[in-house]
Formats: sequence, C-alpha cells, structure tokens
Amino acid sequence: MERTFAREVEMLRRGDGEYFEGEGILAITKALLQSGVSYVGGYQGAPVSHLMDVLTSDSKGLMAELGVHTEICANEAAACAMLAASVNYPLRGAVTWKSTVGTNVASDALSNIASVGVIGGSLIILGEDYGEGSSIIQERSHAFAMKCSVWLVDPRVNHPRIVELVEKSFELSEISHTPVMMEFRIRACHVTGRFDTKDNKKPRYSMNDKIPEPEYNLDRIALPPSTYLQEKMKIDQRFPAAIKFIKDNGLNEFFDGDCDDVGIICQGGLYNSVMRGLQQLGLADPFGNSRIPIYCMNVTYPMVPEEVTEFCAGKRSVCIVEEGFPDYLEQALNAMLRKADLNTTIVGKDVFPKAGEYQSEVMMNGLAKFVEGAVPKGIDLGPIAAVTKAVADNKALAAELLGSPIPKRPPGFCTGCPERPVFSALKLAQLDPEIGNMHISADIGCHTFSTLPPFNMGNTVTGYGLGLASSAGVKDSMARHTISIMGDGGFWHNGLSTGISGAVYNKHDNLLIIMANGYSSATGQQQLPSSTAGGLRMTDTVVPIENALRGVGVKWIKKQYTYQVGTMRNLIKEALTSTEKGLKVIIAEAECQIAKQRREKPRIAGLLKSGKRVVRTRFGVDEDTCTGDHSCIRLSGCPSLSVKPNPDPLRKDPVASVLNSCVGCGLCGEVSDAAVLCPSFFQAEIIQNPNIIDRAAHKLRSAFISMLQGKQEAADIPAPPQDSTGDIRVAAE
Repeated sequence: MERTFAREVEMLRRGDGEYFEGEGILAITKALLQSGVSYVGGYQGAPVSHLMDVLTSDSKGLMAELGVHTEICANEAAACAMLAASVNYPLRGAVTWKSTVGTNVASDALSNIASVGVIGGSLIILGEDYGEGSSIIQERSHAFAMKCSVWLVDPRVNHPRIVELVEKSFELSEISHTPVMMEFRIRACHVTGRFDTKDNKKPRYSMNDKIPEPEYNLDRIALPPSTYLQEKMKIDQRFPAAIKFIKDNGLNEFFDGDCDDVGIICQGGLYNSVMRGLQQLGLADPFGNSRIPIYCMNVTYPMVPEEVTEFCAGKRSVCIVEEGFPDYLEQALNAMLRKADLNTTIVGKDVFPKAGEYQSEVMMNGLAKFVEGAVPKGIDLGPIAAVTKAVADNKALAAELLGSPIPKRPPGFCTGCPERPVFSALKLAQLDPEIGNMHISADIGCHTFSTLPPFNMGNTVTGYGLGLASSAGVKDSMARHTISIMGDGGFWHNGLSTGISGAVYNKHDNLLIIMANGYSSATGQQQLPSSTAGGLRMTDTVVPIENALRGVGVKWIKKQYTYQVGTMRNLIKEALTSTEKGLKVIIAEAECQIAKQRREKPRIAGLLKSGKRVVRTRFGVDEDTCTGDHSCIRLSGCPSLSVKPNPDPLRKDPVASVLNSCVGCGLCGEVSDAAVLCPSFFQAEIIQNPNIIDRAAHKLRSAFISMLQGKQEAADIPAPPQDSTGDIRVAAE
C-alpha cells in the first residue's frame, strides 16, 4: 500500500450530525457505506486503488461489523462478475477498476449483466484517468456505456455532490434494473473536501444476515430466447425509467447567468475546469457565479432530451465542453436539437481540441474562442482578448529565456528498483555475438519503462499480462531470439491463462522473464497470491509462481535474485542457447524497493531513536580511478548515478558520481563487474550509534590510512610548474 488511512478509516464510522474530511476516493468509500452496500470488489488501478486498500485492509473491522464482504479480485472480469449477486437478489454492490483498459477486460461479464439486468443496486466505479495524468491509452468509458446500455455518471467534483450522486446511483440502478457506471478522474479522486455524514447503513442481506433461499428465474439468464426479451426491456422499460429518475431527482444541474442568449453544456467532471476558465476570462467569480448559464451533465448517458431542449431554447449559441474524441455528446446534442426543431448553434470541437486533456490553458482558450465567436450581449470582448494574449506572450517569453523547449520528463525506474538489473543483464547479453539483438515483447507494469532510455528495450506492448501471448505471431518468423517480459501482477491478472498455458499447449520454444517484485507495484504495492515479502502474508495462503507454472506444464524454470547482474546475464544466455525444447521461464525475484523502503525506514528510525546500532550500505565512485567512460550509467540508468567535473586537470571527461539518494542496492557495482568495467565503485558502511568495537576499529583504520598517505606523499613527484594563467606547463619532448 502507498500509505495508511488509519485516521480516515475512523471517520468512516461517523454518523448524523458529524462531518468527513479527506480525499475524494475516501468520500466515495463513505458514501458506499451510507448506501448500505452488501459487497465491494475490484481490481487495483490508479486512481481508484485507495478504495480497495481502505476496504480490504485498513477497515476490516468496520466491514465485519456491517457485514460487508470485500474482495480484491484477480482481474476486472472477476470484479464485474461479482455483480451477478445483484441479478436475483436485492443486494447492493459496488465494484471498481481502472478506466477503459479495465472495462475491456470486464466487458464479457459487463455485457451479460447489462443484458439480464439487476434487482439490487449495482455501481461500477471507474478511475477515468484521461489525459496528461494517465498511464494508459487515451480512450473514454462513454462508448462502453452506450454499447451495453448502462448509465454513465460523471459527477461534478464537489464532495457533498459526489456523495449524493453515489447514493442516488444505487436508486437509479434499482429503479431501472440497470448497472450504473460512475467515472472519477485523478484530480477528483485525490482532491480534499468535506461533507456532512450520515449513519452507515447495514445492508438488508449480508455476511451477517443471510439470504434465506436461492431464487431461480430463466428470464435472468443470458440465453435465447430470454436475451430477446432482455433487449426489448432495455429499450421499452429500463431506458425510460432511467430518464425519468434522472429528471425527477435533479441529477443534472442548471446554473444561471445574466448572458442568457448563450450557454455552456459540460460533463460534470469538467465543471470545475470550466469555472476556472471563465474566472480567468473575467466571466465568473471565485464563488462559482458565472455570467454565462451552464448545464452541468452529471449523467452523460443517457442524456435527458427535455433538459437539453429546455436549456438550449432561446439561446443563439451553446458550447459543449466534452473531453476526448469521438464527440459522442456533441453528436447527440445536435441530433436532439434538430428533432426538437431548435436552431441553436452548437460549438464544440471547432473551438476545443479533438484530443488531449482540457487543462487550464486549453479550457481558457477554448472558452475565449467560443465567446469571441458568439459575442454574447453585455460582454466586452476587449479584456478577454487581453487575457489570452498575455498568456501567449508569457509563454513566448519563457521559451525565449530558456532558448529551447522544456525537456521532456518521461517516467523511469525508481532508485534501487529490482527490475532495472534485469534489463542491464539483457543489455549485456545482447553484446554477446552468440545472442545479439532480441525481439522483446514487453508488458504493462513498471518494467514497461525498459522501453525508454537508456535501455530502449521492448518492441511491443499490447496489454496487461499479454507479454508472452503477443510474441506468438512473430517468434517463428524472427531470425533473432524472441523473449517476453511479464510482471507477477500481470502473471496473476491473466498471464498464466492467456499466455503461459497457451505457450505450453502450442509448444512455444522461447524465453519468458517474470519480474517477481512481490506486489502489484505500479498501483501502490497491493498484495498478490504470491506475495510473501515483509511477513505480511501467512505462508498457507501463498501460491508460489513456480508451483503455478509447473501446474500448467512448464518444465524449465529457474529463479534468480535480480541484483546479481552477471549471474542473470549468464542465465539468460543459458536459456537462449539451450537445446532443450519448450517454454523456458526465468523468475527474476527481488522485492519492490519502494515497498521495502517504506517498511525499513520506520524500523530504522525506531532503532535510532532507541539508541541502537544501525548499519547502512552506500556506494561511491573513486574519482581518481573513474575513466569518465560512463558505461555504468548507460548500462543501469540509475537516478542516483550522475556526473561531476573531473578533479584531475589533465582529464576533461566528467567522472561518475553517486548521489545521496542511493539506497545501497549495489547495481552500479554489479554492472561494472559484469561488464568488466573500471573498478572505480566502492562499497561503504555507514554506522550510526556505533559501539565500542566500531569506534576502536575506526581509529585503527584511520591511523593505518594516515600512515599509508604519509608514505605516498613522501614518494610523490613534485607538481609541474604553472604559469600565471593557472594552466599546467608540460615540457615538450
């Protein structure tokens, strides 16, 4: 886990007359408990990971009291399948995963549940991390909502409103017998706010209050002829019921303005950005009062025709602020207005970009273009043009002062990451004439950073746990070796079934490297079936990766500690040159350094506070020995490795240097040894709270070193004379 939520978990118990203050994702958690959920499941993924962290770890006691079942699912499909509990029974349930990539995985279960419908309220919480803060492909969840005929809520980022919409979404689901998707962007999940709490509601049926009898209903099975009836019910009953509920309960919001000949329609999640853009242009105040009327669609699917036409009637021009492409909302809006015979001009992607996140400057410029084109009554366009010009001038001035574009800052491996040494070993292996360059099928996870400098390794990335499966088409057509990368998170997500079992069945003869760092690390160190690090799991609940591999028929399995670069390089060569047929798997094992440091730092701080002896390992570079070749940096890329001026005036190349951020993993020295580089790296031990023996040993060493230094100084040749400029004068031979 990234952090503990002990303080916030205590606030989850608060009831009527109290308040909650914390992150948006925790406000959602509290809203679920106030709604009386019976079960919550999900697959970790930014930005919604905290929801599962809190429910399954920090608040186990509270969940047991309420009878709420919580479960970390193997993947998004498993999470979505949990909603089957609400198909026949009045159980309220919520599941969560990360945006479109997660919904892709869940789409089989989602299609079935959306077809048969639900009795109990069913809420799908999506981490819609679209744009610059995203670590995934740039797509939107809107298409899935339309395809499956499930309702999509995009709440205005305001804690009281978010909590209210979570509660109303369960009611909407039950009224229309349809699952509801609710999307939250990164900023919405992590913004801090406050709201008045209600008492947590014990569910009607739960772990503590069992369902008395199972129910059987053939109409709730996704099998013809029931599916034909289900499709008809979607259109004739569920859709109208949803429209009526959204309208009757005011889920969407209208904000008045004095310039009523124009208007703005926006997704709920973009409302704050719209208000900020208007404020920058002088068209709104800091308290949320806009001069231009706004229709905030907290439910983006289905759209409510009566509300749309009511807002647009009498307006010459309306701007639709919709992030991403295709422009689903803009197209639907135009169709509704034409059917209603309204001639309001719709402005959208002609003033806003078709792609990319609508961050502050983009929003301001788009709204300015709309206002300048629509010319609303009572608005002076002069100040608006001045604001946009000032921003453009400041950017131009910054570019002029810098003299070049701001350098990109791509993500990279953390300092001490146990996956970095594997790619150092792969890079060294490729230098062997017997191996040469390889086609590397990469995978989703921290190890995807290998595709960036200094490694530049990874020819394809196709999905989580699909590194091995993606090599199937190219392996037999490639003259060079083909290897695949997979993390232990991807292994358990679907790599075991999708890639490995298929490779064994189809008799693949290539190499798979599994990065076993102990967690689903990229999303905050969540536990996996194979997690054992730190003593956080009981051994009888652990499923070793090698056991699972043997279970599906893999015979060639080797485990290797990742930081031993030379040994790892030799093992890779052994696998690639082996005459033994069949899939070969190297389990590259070492704990995620972030998780380890989060555990070790408090422990070390406790030891130091109590006055106990602590020994830390650090590495450094001997400046006199370093040649300035910098192969160590090119072969490891460690953020703690840098360069500094050479102390030797006869050498111009800067020398390598180890920064204070070093965590003592030893990779730099291992790389130097494996690559037969210069022996300039040294290992040092930093002893805090030393004992008597440490102090005596230090005095002895210092005396011995001083003696050797004295002998060396006596034997040194006098320094060559210098001229008045300080340059060294060397006599010509």
